[in-house]
Amino acid sequence: MSDFSKLKQKRMAKDTRSLANRRVEPDVQPTSNNPGGGGDKSMFPLPNSDLYSSLPSSLHVRASKEANGNGRGIHTSSYRKPGEVLFSIRPHVAALSNDHLEGYCSNCFGPGSGSLRRCTACKIVHYCDSACQSADWSLHKQECAAVQRWSSSNLGTIPGDAIRCLGRILWRRQKRERESIWAREIDAMESHRTSLSKDPNSRDSQVYTQLAHAIVRFIGLNSPQELAEYGVDSAADLVDLVSRFTTNTFTISTPTLTSLGACVSPLIALINHSCDPNAVVVFPRVSSKDQEPLMHVIALKPIEPNQEILTAYVDTTLPRDVRQKMLRETYHFTCRCQLCTPPPECPLDLREAMFCAKKCGGMCLVPTEANSLTRCTKCKSPVKDTDAVLDAIRVGQEALDKAEALQFSNPQKSIQLTTKLIPILTSAGLVPASHPLLALCRLNTSLLITHLPSMDPSTEEIRSPEIQDASPGVSQTLTPKEVQQALDDAIRAATRSGTGLSHLLVEGHPVRGIAFAELGKLLSVDEPAPADVEPGPPQPQPLGMHIKPPVYPPSGPQRLKLAYEMLVRARNELMIGFGGGKNEGGEVGRNVRQLVVDLEKELNVWKTGVRNVIQDQPRPVSGK
Repeated sequence: MSDFSKLKQKRMAKDTRSLANRRVEPDVQPTSNNPGGGGDKSMFPLPNSDLYSSLPSSLHVRASKEANGNGRGIHTSSYRKPGEVLFSIRPHVAALSNDHLEGYCSNCFGPGSGSLRRCTACKIVHYCDSACQSADWSLHKQECAAVQRWSSSNLGTIPGDAIRCLGRILWRRQKRERESIWAREIDAMESHRTSLSKDPNSRDSQVYTQLAHAIVRFIGLNSPQELAEYGVDSAADLVDLVSRFTTNTFTISTPTLTSLGACVSPLIALINHSCDPNAVVVFPRVSSKDQEPLMHVIALKPIEPNQEILTAYVDTTLPRDVRQKMLRETYHFTCRCQLCTPPPECPLDLREAMFCAKKCGGMCLVPTEANSLTRCTKCKSPVKDTDAVLDAIRVGQEALDKAEALQFSNPQKSIQLTTKLIPILTSAGLVPASHPLLALCRLNTSLLITHLPSMDPSTEEIRSPEIQDASPGVSQTLTPKEVQQALDDAIRAATRSGTGLSHLLVEGHPVRGIAFAELGKLLSVDEPAPADVEPGPPQPQPLGMHIKPPVYPPSGPQRLKLAYEMLVRARNELMIGFGGGKNEGGEVGRNVRQLVVDLEKELNVWKTGVRNVIQDQPRPVSGK
């Protein structure tokens, strides 16, 4: 069984044919019939007040009386400002994906620096030290035996994070009475068993069946009937457990939003969905390792008293129809937030927009096969060559699908595909935030940064697409000029991605903050072959921009100045998305702050040098 995070990504990619840059916003899962964006009308406190005791007193779990309401949800009793940590909690259970079992601690989920200790029995799980191993032993004891049993039975690769996470739930239920608060909070999570298709060949039925059979084999039972001691008394109970897991599971991530595995938190799973969320769930790593992994719910917008806390379950940079399809098929509800049901006077959604061919400054809705008639919102001119636009979008989507499939097995080909298609979609008139252009840009940026070459001649590197075209079949050793070109390619790609994201996501969104931090870091990298240019006037800001510098990225002092400005901007956004105050913008925010300090020193040295040179110049003698 594959890792749950990968299964989820493949499923979404199949639905959307679009998910690029597999950085994940690990947000919470829905209740049934969730319109996404409800209010506090007709609300009453949720019974069973002994549950969710970790919730701060300023937040309340409420349920709607209305048939089409949000169901259960979390509301605030006081005003909350952007960047405020609403609450933080450790998940009930968590499991690393198979790809990260060697590089991260299975207890605190911290990265290893070559010093992780491997479990001597299963030889699969790793820990920071004996303290982390001891803290996880109560659950890993059973898991360790299960992994060894699985391996000795020649059943193939050990189960992924989904099965291991479900196993930890069952072992903990076995250890604790089924009536304990911990178990009751798991049981109180929403199940969609009654909404599943009755067709055994349907995708949902197949996924649930695979998970059910795999978990029975993993914990060492011969049939589902033997699950009674784990609090599972029937096949329906087992399906309920699998449904609660698949519907309410979070993707646990690094501070830079890279997927690490799966986790379950019944409390945070109560938060409802909106495609225009006012909060986000992140893992900034700001606590001591004995408290990690710690999930933080952080306000992205001002939240008024009695207003509901809402996060997004899906990538909100995707078009509305794609988001709705994902929410219906994965979470069994239709979103009715303001972004999905905009009023008539609402401006054009940039996710589905293109520039007017008349260059009047207006925009048009991207044509579709079902509706090819579209006009500029400003000059009302129709889009004439709709077939060319549709062809470009279709080819771009196909390239995105292929590039996503190849991004790990053949990253060089993936880079070539994304690099080639971005200009085609841009020439077709798509705005930077439009789909699939933004998705291609984000994937292209991620790949270029991941495979950015070094100056070490002994290291094989992926060459810039332009370099490959100019010199096919040449040795992989790069010259300083080639490394400079690859670095500049990555900077331009990061700028395109940041521009698109800045048009869609609210200020302080973690994805925006990380994108700006990546761009700032790229700009601050020492140039291996800087252009021979004279210092000039300050260059325009590349984000938020319609005007670009004559040469972008700039070189020399102007490049450093731009890096400094971008990192300051990133720091401000990270202080919102990952929590200000004690959080300091999380681990990434602290690193960016240090980069800002270092750049300030470097810029001051440069300014002092220029000033000294000017002062040392001989002055002209008066009258001569």
